[in-house]
This record gives sequence, C-alpha cells and structure tokens, in this order.
Amino acid sequence: MKRIVVTGGPGAGKTASLESARHTLCQHVGFARESASIVFGGGFPRERREHAECAAQRAIFHVQRELEALFDDRTDLDLVLCDRGTVDCAAYWPRAEGHFYSEVGTTHAAELARYAAVIHLRPPPDGDGYQRLGLRIESAADAARIDGRIERCWRGHPRRFFIEHTHDFLAKVRAVLAIVEGELSCAHPVVPAA
Repeated sequence: MKRIVVTGGPGAGKTASLESARHTLCQHVGFARESASIVFGGGFPRERREHAECAAQRAIFHVQRELEALFDDRTDLDLVLCDRGTVDCAAYWPRAEGHFYSEVGTTHAAELARYAAVIHLRPPPDGDGYQRLGLRIESAADAARIDGRIERCWRGHPRRFFIEHTHDFLAKVRAVLAIVEGELSCAHPVVPAA
C-alpha cells in the first residue's frame, strides 16, 4: 500500500488539511488518523518524565503501525494518507534517536521506506496564530522546536515536500491536495462538486 505522511510541528494544520482532503479527494484514498490523539485521547498518561515519555512513544508507534495495517488488504485504494508516521515518534523520544528504533525493533531506514512521500507542514511562529487546542499542550516555541526535530528525523527520505506557514490556510490545504493528487494514479483524483 502506498502511504503518504502529512507531518509537521503542533499546530501546523495537519489534521485540518487531512479533513479537507477527506471531503475533496476520491474514494481511492484512505485516511489513517493520528495515533497520538487516539492514545492520549483514550486516557494514556501524558507525563513529563523520561520513562513515561518513552512508554507513550512506544504506544503511539505501535498504534500507528496498526492503523496503517488496517489498509494493507484494501485493493480498492490507490494510497493512504497518514496523519503523522512512525518516524514522528523519534522526534518526541527523550533519548537518542537510535535508541528509539532499537526499542521498537526496527531501523530508521526501514521506517522511511514505509512511506512513498512526506508532506511537512510548518507551524505558525509565536504570536502569529498558534493556539493550544484540544490535546495540544505545547507552546508556540515548543512547536517550533518539535518541528525542527521532526524535520531531522525524516532526513534521508527521498521525497519530502515542505509547505511553509501562511496566513492563507486554504492555500496551505490546496498545496497539500496538489501533492496528493500528483501521487494518485486514478483518473479522477478529486471528488466532483455536487
């Protein structure tokens, strides 16, 4: 199954872009929800202790893998859009990145190879529209630091697309859709307007 990751720091617009894509793209696209929201929204403790942070990222990694596996037998789909990918967990890992991959029994190269493309959305800078919403606990400065770590963790992927912050959020969404449409092999990638 061809997987495309939409990633970036907190508040970058990943989930909103994917929700728009869900209503715009054809039926040949599957959507894997963000595993961190499922894990933390389901009550997994979110503690600022190294041991707890490691436990959370291992849980998120395994949930992400299983969310993606749900689509493995779907012959009716051309691709799956993933709200983050397994590599994102390494960006939140409080220890060395290599330690994360050994903890979950894989390698950086193996996880990169799972995804056909990576769309990286940049979060807004401090004072430029960043908001703490829902399960998001990070400040704008935290979001920028995490965004940098996410960029480093996806290093080496041959097909990365960066979409910078803009005040025109619809332009950001259109940029995501254009990349995804370019990855689709079906004849009608966009759902016609009703």
